Amino acid sequence: MASKRDYYVILGVDKEASEDQIKQSFRSLARKYHPDKNPNNPEAEAKFKEIQEAYAILSNPEERRNYDRFGHERPGGSPFGSRGFQGVDISFDDLFGGGFESIFSQFFGGQQEDRTRGSDLLVRHSVPFQASMDGLEDEIEIEALKGCDSCNGSGSAKDGGSRQCPSCDGRGRIEEISMIGPFRQRVRKDCAPCRGSGRLISEPCPDCGGDGRALQTNRVKFSIMPGITSGNRLRMRGQGEASTSLNGSPGDLYIEIDVEPHPWFERDGSDLLMALPLNFADLTLGSTIEIPHIDSDVLRIIVPPGSNPGETISIPGRGLPYNHPRSRRGSVTVVLRLQSPNKPSRKLKKKIEEIRVELESFIPPVEERIRDEARSRRGL
Repeated sequence: MASKRDYYVILGVDKEASEDQIKQSFRSLARKYHPDKNPNNPEAEAKFKEIQEAYAILSNPEERRNYDRFGHERPGGSPFGSRGFQGVDISFDDLFGGGFESIFSQFFGGQQEDRTRGSDLLVRHSVPFQASMDGLEDEIEIEALKGCDSCNGSGSAKDGGSRQCPSCDGRGRIEEISMIGPFRQRVRKDCAPCRGSGRLISEPCPDCGGDGRALQTNRVKFSIMPGITSGNRLRMRGQGEASTSLNGSPGDLYIEIDVEPHPWFERDGSDLLMALPLNFADLTLGSTIEIPHIDSDVLRIIVPPGSNPGETISIPGRGLPYNHPRSRRGSVTVVLRLQSPNKPSRKLKKKIEEIRVELESFIPPVEERIRDEARSRRGL
């Protein structure tokens, strides 16, 4: 089994480092190795956990003194118990503020609030392709558990149809204390038997069966910004299901957007791609094509003379808007395609044959071109 590294070395500070220096080093390293910045990277994940463990010890004065005196061989074994340090869930945003202080305080006798929150909801909603250009004001109908209107979410059939909860003595909150190694964690949470109300229901509401919640159908309005892509999720705070706790907050509603395909455009981020079928004359002589565009202006495509199938024409600033900044737009890329007549008439066939004979005076036959290409590659 590999020996554990020195905590000071892990954080890149010396043993005389101040609390602020230790904190600053931890923030910097945690941002660098955070899982959100290093997805599917087990080495970075292990490094992030190692950094957390070092900070959990060196940021606590008493544990730091024990570590300075005994190192990893402190009396009584690991300060994190027999399973060792399991890591702490720190959001990336917490590392830019003071959020991680409250997270680590759970190891040092801190107190946490734990109110039961309603469940989040996820719905998928299709929008027309045009919404990617113009944005859209839209609404959906959802069915979710909301506070029962008949009992105002209390779950009781009538006033006085409840008694004091013996589990929390009517306070609606209970306190739990647990030990994580030598550290004490204190959590205040809603009382489960009374759902945080402090009262036990003796006569349940007939409409919700005492749950305090009932299925309701509501319409939710929302705005879609230009540049939206399939898979983007809109978060509607407080529009999810009601909490099972009387005093808990509702969950959120997430609307996942599915942008419908366009008849001729394909999308690549904010860029648009399209294939433009042209006949031989348009490719050889050049042409100007005008088509209706999704920004309500005509899209003018100038095909230069002597163009070949497979070549592309880029039209900047006529694609979809970027999210940030919204004033910028992507490009339209046009791929030229040769469209030959399916059933040419005899007259047309004769003319094409005459043109082919004349073209061979300008363009060598294909066999000769292949031989020339082979010679050039061999350096002959």
